[in-house]
Amino acid sequence: MRPTALLLAALLAVPASAQVLPSFGSDRAGTVGFQFLKIPVDARSIGLGNSGVTSANDASALFWNPALAAEAGTRQAMLARANWFEGPLFTTNYAAVTYPVGKFVVGASLQTMDSGEMDVTTEFQPEGTGQTFRLLDLAVGATLGQRLTDQFAYGVTIKAVRESVADLSTTTAAADVGIHYKVGDTGARMAVAIRNFGLDASPSGTLTRIDPNATDGTAVVDSFAAITVPTSFLLGLAYDVTRFGPDHALTVSSQLYRPADNAETLGLAAEYTFRRLLSLRTGYRFGGGQESSLAAGVGVNVPVASARARFDYGFSRTSRLGNVHALGLNLAF
Repeated sequence: MRPTALLLAALLAVPASAQVLPSFGSDRAGTVGFQFLKIPVDARSIGLGNSGVTSANDASALFWNPALAAEAGTRQAMLARANWFEGPLFTTNYAAVTYPVGKFVVGASLQTMDSGEMDVTTEFQPEGTGQTFRLLDLAVGATLGQRLTDQFAYGVTIKAVRESVADLSTTTAAADVGIHYKVGDTGARMAVAIRNFGLDASPSGTLTRIDPNATDGTAVVDSFAAITVPTSFLLGLAYDVTRFGPDHALTVSSQLYRPADNAETLGLAAEYTFRRLLSLRTGYRFGGGQESSLAAGVGVNVPVASARARFDYGFSRTSRLGNVHALGLNLAF
């Protein structure tokens, strides 16, 4: 069997397997903080079923796999916004730029998650106490990538991370590393990334809680256990199908996502592009301790002066948290 056909067969077979790595999700769930770092930020990858480790060919590479930033070969800029978690509505925002400098590509990214104002509730006042609080998370990253050969690229991102809720805040540092490898001119590619490898940190600030044994019925807590960042491992395979002619492009991909605090997820994704103008996307995820979920998206490319602008929409349906809607704008110039 030719290498291309073998890789494509592996790509299709991976999500069908029951378990690739041992699962300790039930033991580790709830042991890791900075959960916003795990949430996909861009409309394109959300439309691909939260997949991007091999296919993020724009500024979203700084989130998924910094090695892909070196593959683009042009300056890129991105703005993205997604609405999550129907009930209270959480929003994620993402901004990123990449810029070639000699043999390297440098990049900068900003990722936030905002809950807006939420009501404070207690077991004695489940309808609310009249007070409100807000969750606001932030990550700022700097990326360096290099394409060593026509087939191989690597990248590293260093980021400062801050998680804040009510009067508590936690700040730490984390890093992402990734590689991307093309199997010659076959159209087959593979990528590996380790995301959010970082330092533990303890929250600072104070928290007031109900204490029936206290004189005024409350107690102030100012000492907290350290929080771990959500390190994750991603392995991806992709294949660019080229036999449909120059006006048509089809890429199929498979991604294994393994977080430190939950079971792995496995997914298939496909993106069809017509004349570099219109892209249709879909993805399907398996595992993770949740029901399988289907995603879909669309992208429209528009020439703007000497640049190209792409407008993206992504949709994903989750069984417990409702629908996810994401919008994005990417510029290549």
